[in-house]
Amino acid sequence: MNILVLNGSYRAEGGTAAMVEAFCAGARNAGHQVVTVNVARLNVRGCRGCEYCHGAGDGACVQRDDMDRVYPLWDAADMIVVASPVYYGSFSGQMHTVLNRTYAGLKPKHCTKMALLLCSGAHGVYEQAEGIYKHYLVEWFGAQDLGIFEATTPEATSPGMAKMLRDFGASL
Repeated sequence: MNILVLNGSYRAEGGTAAMVEAFCAGARNAGHQVVTVNVARLNVRGCRGCEYCHGAGDGACVQRDDMDRVYPLWDAADMIVVASPVYYGSFSGQMHTVLNRTYAGLKPKHCTKMALLLCSGAHGVYEQAEGIYKHYLVEWFGAQDLGIFEATTPEATSPGMAKMLRDFGASL
């Protein structure tokens, strides 16, 4: 299975990164192809709402930036994992920007499965991010939700979470 992991964290050593690393290790050990894109490091401008993509662009965005590297991976993925720190109850700003820009092509061409990894400084702040994931991603794409994994930073970097996510990746 081709798995695309979108990592929305700027912190290379943070909780989100630890969760991504553990999941990817388990999935790769099970023989899956995994590509991780650190969207926080990309130069992606926000959607302009110009509708070029749904007219003359025939599904292609008028803007030329680092999304050009994401679109082919998005469309090739059988599974997409969204991984983000939680800022003000939702995804990181750059994750929102990347997800908004997928409006150009709308639904990924092959994705049938999705999962969500969230890391925050406190419990009880995940509801908005979960709602976006469940409604605008899983339901809209018609994908199977394989799980939502939430943790505070100390939990995200713990051996227990690493094992849980490695086992999840290996179980796919």
